[in-house]
Amino acid sequence: MYIVIAGGGKVGEYLATVFLRSGNDVAVIEKNLETADRLAVSLQGRYLIIHGDGCDSQFQEDAGIREADVFVATSGQDDANLVSCEIAQQVFSVPRCIARVNNPKNMRIFREVGIESVSSTTLIANLIQEEALLGSVSIVSTLNHGNVQLSEIAVPRFKAHSNEEGVFVADILLPDHSIIVAVSTADDMEVVSPDTLLFPGDTAIVVADRAVLDQVRAAFKAL
Repeated sequence: MYIVIAGGGKVGEYLATVFLRSGNDVAVIEKNLETADRLAVSLQGRYLIIHGDGCDSQFQEDAGIREADVFVATSGQDDANLVSCEIAQQVFSVPRCIARVNNPKNMRIFREVGIESVSSTTLIANLIQEEALLGSVSIVSTLNHGNVQLSEIAVPRFKAHSNEEGVFVADILLPDHSIIVAVSTADDMEVVSPDTLLFPGDTAIVVADRAVLDQVRAAFKAL
């Protein structure tokens, strides 16, 4: 994968190191010249360091954002992470944008605009590494019997439905041997009922046979 990281601080450097060790190509955008210079000599693998502001579309383009599979915003400022992800998503159509959120109270804002947001550095790394194998499906745990897995799926912005009105869970065409059992929002989690709606930024909790996970992923991407 090609991953662009906005922010070369401790979090950005850690993620870049993890991804490079896994054989991915990485570009880091860092506006502090001293930090950028340090990363340029400390990282190992196929990487590019851009000295600039990750919220500036020109610097994103210099980083090869048009070829990126994933964009990650890791700065210590939530507003900067939101803006940089919005540019990557809306201007350059990056398939997946993930933002580090420093203040949990801001999680709802990111979810409302369809940007994945997490506060754990390790979780960001795990989410992206799992993406390489399972698309948007992030494995939470494996159940004790057979090949059934309990998984989380971050609901993307809709292509065929209204992002404001949402989609009824009952109307989502999942493959056999899979079911949505709960929905997590910024404020609450509820067990699915006939009236449960999904919105971009929500997290669907799915129980599915391991063999149909790709089809589950495709069903969500088609919404």
